[in-house]
Amino acid sequence: MRAASPSLRVHSTRLCLSRAGYIGSVENLGRIAMTENETEKRTHFGARDVREDEKAGLVHDVFTNVASKYDVMNDVMSVGVHRLWKEAMMDWLAPRSGQRLLDVAGGTGDISFRFLKRAKGSQAVVLDLTESMLTEGRKRAEASEMSAQLNWVTGDAMALPFADNSFDVYTISFGIRNVTRIPDALSEAYRVLRPGGRLMVLEFSQLPVDGLQRLYDLYSFNVIPRMGQLIARDRDSYQYLVESIRKFPDQAKFADMIEAAGFGQVKFRNLSMGIAALHSGWKI
Repeated sequence: MRAASPSLRVHSTRLCLSRAGYIGSVENLGRIAMTENETEKRTHFGARDVREDEKAGLVHDVFTNVASKYDVMNDVMSVGVHRLWKEAMMDWLAPRSGQRLLDVAGGTGDISFRFLKRAKGSQAVVLDLTESMLTEGRKRAEASEMSAQLNWVTGDAMALPFADNSFDVYTISFGIRNVTRIPDALSEAYRVLRPGGRLMVLEFSQLPVDGLQRLYDLYSFNVIPRMGQLIARDRDSYQYLVESIRKFPDQAKFADMIEAAGFGQVKFRNLSMGIAALHSGWKI
């Protein structure tokens, strides 16, 4: 049974059309082309409608562009509050010594560093689709200090390069909304977690009061892209990031998706009245 806890303050999808047999007429070729068009799978990239096989490349380009300014822009976009949200994530997660963490879309390593500081003797793998994000993470002082406990891996959340039952904890912070097929990523999370393992997701979400949501949207769409242009000289990437937030399911719908992937005891907590939310689930 899922429950909401009190707010905290503080690539390509390949078409499965058979090519077997000899195609001997223009008519048959036309039918195949029509079938491919009809079965072509679509998804969103911010406000744009794109083919599924395009999205991963587009997301990769965004994070390649913003990698060097990613941590600075997180501070700007959340007015520094993302640091409190990540501490709230660690408080609820309660890392323990000896655990093995997989931090997906882990980018610059922020979540892994916090986890390892709280759980001495633990191990962490930071996985990200974008190599330039991992490069920025490796430059941080914590990466050198914790090098014996850290691994950095380039990979896809929808096809994790790890064996079943490999990790005690799976985290993804501000990354799940960028995945092309979220159910696939959640299924992969379930697969690589050991029995008794825990999933925790930190993501921007929806405010429960319409008036507040409209005010936040005004700020997001009018201020954040301009800040992106000013600080990172990249308005388009930050325009995508704010559009992607609005496309992401609300708290209850996302909790349903986690349950559908097989997780039990699924709960969520709103952060800053729902600007962001934490979702937790267990592989039982």
